[in-house]
Amino acid sequence: MKRKFLNILALSSILTLIGFLMDGDAKEPSMLLRFTEFFGMVGIIFLLVSTFYFGSGLVYKTIRKA
Repeated sequence: MKRKFLNILALSSILTLIGFLMDGDAKEPSMLLRFTEFFGMVGIIFLLVSTFYFGSGLVYKTIRKA
């Protein structure tokens, strides 16, 4: 279970990094704001991916059991 969380965290970090590199908006001058935005996006993507992953696993087990 711990390994799954680490894999999802790595995936969300990579997706966030790609998103920040592809973003064409002007960068904020404050480094604190940049780090806050980055870790906030990592958290949001982590929650979305983990909800989808574990939710689909639960649905799959429920359907398979019935």
